Amino acid sequence: MRIDKFLKVSRILKRRTLAADACKASKVNVNGKDVKPAYALKSGDIVELKFANGSLRFRVLALKETVKKDEASSLYEILE
Repeated sequence: MRIDKFLKVSRILKRRTLAADACKASKVNVNGKDVKPAYALKSGDIVELKFANGSLRFRVLALKETVKKDEASSLYEILE
């Protein structure tokens, strides 16, 4: 699954265009490398998303095309 789509489906970011823009601005790292919006994400990858006031690191647990709002957080695990 593409990284931009995962960020939207998991509800980490609200829109896919926002996710794509974050990738293009080098604010998304997967396993320590900057990635483009079309990067193929795999289960077990560690993603770091940089914001203006900090960052969010998480491990991908599952890849699903669609999930309900309540199940979105089951796709990833927050790391410290």
